[in-house]
Amino acid sequence: MTDAGAPIRPVRVDAWLWAVRIYKTRSAATTACRAGHVRVGGERAKAAQLLKPGDEVRVRIDGFDRMLIVRQTISKRVGAPLVAAAMEDRTPPRDPTPVMAQRDRGAGRPTKRERREIDRLRGRDQAGWDDDS
Repeated sequence: MTDAGAPIRPVRVDAWLWAVRIYKTRSAATTACRAGHVRVGGERAKAAQLLKPGDEVRVRIDGFDRMLIVRQTISKRVGAPLVAAAMEDRTPPRDPTPVMAQRDRGAGRPTKRERREIDRLRGRDQAGWDDDS
């Protein structure tokens, strides 16, 4: 029984992932399950697999795993405060990725000055080009 006295109803994995806003559409959640990006309890999950409170769900999005614990089984999209109550996010923080400088597409070849600035940003200083000979 849940807090309100209603019985716990199992819910499909794809419907739950859509309801807690991991995926924008239910069909996107179904596609992720078919592709093997969703795991329940360490095993690959089919879209129709049923979830219950306490299950651990791992979802691979953009090459990064999100670890979610089911707290409530919901099958319809709800407001953000209810989503926070329906799941516990145990995803470890991502490592910060360094930002690389990029030139605009179609900007042409870099000038000598721009090339030196690019090399300096990338950490490739002018080693070996000293005038001490």
